[in-house]
Amino acid sequence: MINFVLIVVCVVAGMIFKSTKTIHPDAHKGINTWLLYIALPAVSFKYLPKVEWSWEMLFPILSTVLTAIGGWAFMLLYSRIKNYSARSRSTMELASGYSNTSFIGFPLITAFYGEKYLSIAIICDQTMFLMLSTMGIIAALRGGSKSGKVDSKFILKRLFTFPPFIGCISALILSQFIDLHFAEPMFDKLASTVAPLALFSVGLQLKFNGWRKLIPQISTSMLYKLILTPIMVLILAVVFGVKGDIAKISIFESAMPTVITASIIAEQYRLNTKLINLIIGISILVGFVTTGIWFEIIEFLF
Repeated sequence: MINFVLIVVCVVAGMIFKSTKTIHPDAHKGINTWLLYIALPAVSFKYLPKVEWSWEMLFPILSTVLTAIGGWAFMLLYSRIKNYSARSRSTMELASGYSNTSFIGFPLITAFYGEKYLSIAIICDQTMFLMLSTMGIIAALRGGSKSGKVDSKFILKRLFTFPPFIGCISALILSQFIDLHFAEPMFDKLASTVAPLALFSVGLQLKFNGWRKLIPQISTSMLYKLILTPIMVLILAVVFGVKGDIAKISIFESAMPTVITASIIAEQYRLNTKLINLIIGISILVGFVTTGIWFEIIEFLF
């Protein structure tokens, strides 16, 4: 309970600082730079070398892929029913199929389950980034560009220059050849900055202007992201007989709100940034409630 209160305090503090205009409007960019280049790679080096790999560890990967593909299919159907444009469909797909598995997910995993389970969460997070950097970019290109062409070189460059992804791969490889125990105190200190700074950054970026006119799109996106997605992953776990911590964390991570990076991609490719920013902001606040409910459901079932 105390950890959850601290999570809310960090987000609200960011919102207050933003509203009082006592902090630079781009302050979150500096915080995000620290998180992306230092803190999140440190989390990989802290936890991934200790992961006990098994066939069940493929489940977090499978569940994350299901989330992205399900978002594409759900929004394709919904957009056809509503006769939305390709731009609107791509915006909703981007907002619905990709979870905030690190900036929100890691602090909530720590609060509800404990820090030791971040090793599973990292697998979800890196798979989600992989899906966002491929399927997400393709969706944005098709919805935002006139030609709809997809530049594969750009996608690969974005993928292999993303610091947390480099940190993840480096941690997996180097740990096989080098004993990294001597650096664990440093990794501990750096990794401990993720939760407060990530949540404070989230608070600085939340936007809520003009939400009433977009209630149908916002509510549909949150229906898929916060309710239907964890239901799908829960069913998947039952079908494959996956139990225990791996199932719990995978389901819990799938219930996270929309990833903030989706807003950056939407802006780059001329999608509906107002809609996606509203979905991000509202889904994060609502997600604090729904993830608590999902925690109780998961603990009851598993």
